[in-house]
Amino acid sequence: QVQLVESGGGLVQAGGSLRLSCAASGRTFDNYAMGWFRQAPGKGREFVAEIRWSGAIYYADSVKGRFTISRDNAKNTVALEMNSLKPEETAGYYCNTGRGTITDPHAYWGQGTQVTVSS
Repeated sequence: QVQLVESGGGLVQAGGSLRLSCAASGRTFDNYAMGWFRQAPGKGREFVAEIRWSGAIYYADSVKGRFTISRDNAKNTVALEMNSLKPEETAGYYCNTGRGTITDPHAYWGQGTQVTVSS
């Protein structure tokens, strides 16, 4: 059974930093992309960042220059370093992994970790 477990969320002041981590288990993840989405209260799920098996990286425009995604294929982990956080980025952050791309309709999802940015 595939499991994705996120960690690292919490409360931070505006302008601060947090590092999220996600560990995947339950199958081999060769050729799987890994990434992060977020969902604020009352809003839809929003793409944040993706890292493909090839190492190609994509970011939402709103986080470029402030967030950094990385992965360790040997450990099946993905991390998201978030700097200069803004109050409007308060949300549940969800890790996911999909074959080829994180938009794979059969992608796996974690339970999420809460990030709260105070003003």
